[in-house]
Order: sequence, then structure tokens, then C-alpha cells
Amino acid sequence: MEETSTTTTEETTLAENNVEATKGDAAEANNAKQIKETPVADNISFLVVFNKQKLKISWSASDTIANLKAHLHDTTGVPPALQKLMFKGLVKDEQKLSEAGIVNGSKMMLVGSKLTDVILATTKASDKPSSSAEEEKPKKEPLSKQKPHAKIVDGGIPDDAMPAYKNGHENLPEVPLCGMVNKYGHKVRLTFKLESDQVWIGTKERTDKVNMTSIKQVVSEPIHGHEEYHMLALQRGPTEQSRYWIYWVPAQYVKGIKDLILGQWQLF
Repeated sequence: MEETSTTTTEETTLAENNVEATKGDAAEANNAKQIKETPVADNISFLVVFNKQKLKISWSASDTIANLKAHLHDTTGVPPALQKLMFKGLVKDEQKLSEAGIVNGSKMMLVGSKLTDVILATTKASDKPSSSAEEEKPKKEPLSKQKPHAKIVDGGIPDDAMPAYKNGHENLPEVPLCGMVNKYGHKVRLTFKLESDQVWIGTKERTDKVNMTSIKQVVSEPIHGHEEYHMLALQRGPTEQSRYWIYWVPAQYVKGIKDLILGQWQLF
């Protein structure tokens, strides 16, 4: 009798141990499943606006802007060297997304052109025959080499200037044009408010809200030695003294600016 009792007790203990082991394995498997299903806390979700596209991006906050540009190259076709990413100003390649202040729900702007578009625009310009009459005209000194323009231009292209190329045209982006300077060397941005027919000229000190119908003329000329950028003036009065000069305007947006502003004026 004692031997039978001992055997039964051992079998009961063994069964209990098996149950506990099974529970332990199930708990461990459940924990592993939870870890696997838990999203990476380091990833952030944000938008990148490119022309009229809104790209939804999920990216590691600890990764660099340079790696993000490589990913955007595959998505948009714009090479990293021709990309400029804007978020509260120009972000730099070596920055991590967290260092640039990008968080869930942020909206970045991508400015740049596909290499094929740049090559096509350049090819069309080189194939255009030159007029002999134009060649015979005496060349005027570029505005950018005249005082007081030269002192601004000699400061060089601003670090946050938007990407630019010559002999091509693009529609104005949905975000303000920035990375430009005025005749005082102060940073300038242009915001076009179609709903109110206004162009907002913003500096660090103030923002002037100018009715497009008050602008009589828009004058522009390529900057000598940097023809991918223009110097552009908004003339509000009858004389040249009323011109507000802006430097380092990307050449591909100049036609869009003129069409938008002067188009509003020409309706009357």
C-alpha cells in the first residue's frame, strides 16, 4: 500500500510540473508575440509634399536626412543631390530626423527636379537657334554687376536657397518660396494667397500683404554667373524707385510668378 501511494504522489507531482511548464511556454510565446506585434517606438509618421503629391512616410527618428533622401529618390525620381528638404527651414543631410524636430504628423516640403527634366530643359535651350540680330546688339552690363545689386550678389548663394535650374519652368509650389534675400541682405519669403489675390512678402521683422492688382510690373534678370537664379523686382509705383528687389529667386519659378501676378492685373 505504501508503494502504491508513493507512486501516485509522484505521478501527480509530475503532472503538475508539466502543466506549469506548459503555462510557462504559453506565456513566453505570448510575450514574444506581443513584442513582435508592438510597433517600433522609434518610427514616426509624417508627410512629404512634392509638387502636388503628398507622400506618407514612416521613418526612424534616429535615421539621417541623407538616408531619407535616398528613399525619396526611389519614390520621386529626384536625385539626392538635387533635393532640398524644408521643415522650418532647410534641413541638413547629417541631421537625424529627431534633431530636425520632425515628429508624428509633421509636414515637410521636397523641392527638386528630376534629372531627366533638367537635361530636357537644357537640351531644348541648346538646340534653339540664335538670332543674328540679337547677336549684333551691344551687350548691356548685367544688373547683378551694378551697384547696389552687386554688393548683395557678391555675398553668394544663401545656404538655404531653394534648388534651381535654368531654361525650364515649373508651377509654383504650394508652400512659400524661401531662401531669398532683399536689398538689405535680409531673408525673404514669398507666399501667394490666391483666395485674397495677395502676395505676402515676409521678413524676420514683418510681413507685408500686397494686393496683386497694385503691382504694375514684375522685372527679372538672371544673376551673372549663377543664371539658374534670378533677381526679381515687384514694382508698385510708376517709377523704378518703387521696385522691391528680391535676389536668388529660382529661375524655374519666375514665369509662374509673372503669370500669377500680372495675370491678375491683366483681367481688368
